[in-house]
Amino acid sequence: MAELMEYLQRAVSDKASDLFLVAGGPVCEKLDKHLKSIGTERLMPKESSRLISQLYGQANRPMEHYQRQGDDDFSFSVPGLARFRVNAYHQRGSMAAVVRVVAFNIPNYLELGIPQMVMDLADETDGMILVTGTAGSGKSTTQACIVDRINRTREAHIITLEDPIEFLHRNQRSIVSQREIAIDTQDYLTALRSCLRQAPDVIQLGEMRDHETIRTAMTAAETGHLLMATLHTKGAANTIDRVIDGFPSTQQSQVRVQLSMVLRTVVSQQLLPDVDGGLVPAFEVMRMNSAIRSLIRDSKTHQIDSAIAAGATEGMITMDQSILELYRAGRISRDTALAGAENPEQLQRRLG
Repeated sequence: MAELMEYLQRAVSDKASDLFLVAGGPVCEKLDKHLKSIGTERLMPKESSRLISQLYGQANRPMEHYQRQGDDDFSFSVPGLARFRVNAYHQRGSMAAVVRVVAFNIPNYLELGIPQMVMDLADETDGMILVTGTAGSGKSTTQACIVDRINRTREAHIITLEDPIEFLHRNQRSIVSQREIAIDTQDYLTALRSCLRQAPDVIQLGEMRDHETIRTAMTAAETGHLLMATLHTKGAANTIDRVIDGFPSTQQSQVRVQLSMVLRTVVSQQLLPDVDGGLVPAFEVMRMNSAIRSLIRDSKTHQIDSAIAAGATEGMITMDQSILELYRAGRISRDTALAGAENPEQLQRRLG
């Protein structure tokens, strides 16, 4: 059975996104959403335990929390190879882990297919920007590219709160303070409250998980900071509903008014298989205007999709319009376009 470093090197050389160390089958890697076995030898529980222990050794991290809780998140770097984000867990009584491969350098947004209208969010100086999508849709990468643009173009104190840290930012024109949850600080809420006293200009929040964190984030955005956060939601309308529904019903009316004032943009994204066997991102972008503010305040979020469709001149695009542009550019197939569409019947008519 190969050693851990051989598996990590293989994943990097194959440009895999994830490496799976799970007893009961061979070690696998994920390439463009497809699983590929590394070798044919089944990983036994004793072997998976040895590999997980090596992961903790690479990170110089004690295993007590993992052994006690059954789950753990951490990251580490291998000089000259890559950075790795690990989720270790127990399954069927054995140790297992999924290892995400993260490049040392911030990716080039043009190569990734991130549109200019998304990168232009780096010019915002206050308010809240939400980057949303399902797990593995590229939210963290998009955030990292925006933070990198800010870092390179203006003088600011950027504080990132992550669990765990993925991309490493070196100080350019800005100062970047990167804090890892459970290592540098207790939790997101504690870190967010503390960072308001650390003279931030930009706050990148890994995820908004509860209404207290959301409330504190909106307060930060109200008081002259630019705050970027992620949510596991699809589409701007669902995102707004998710934020508001996280609060008790007695507070939701007030939250609607507050959110309508602090929110600047919602970016929703998904990754679609392209015609070359890789992945290409599709984006929905909602920019705040007076019409959308009124829809949020009046609890008419079901009309937001129509407002986005009408807002092309204000830098907005619907998910289906983004998918249509990818299809017309020859990047994705007709079947892929229809499978990723929010309204497949309507898109089918537009495809002809």
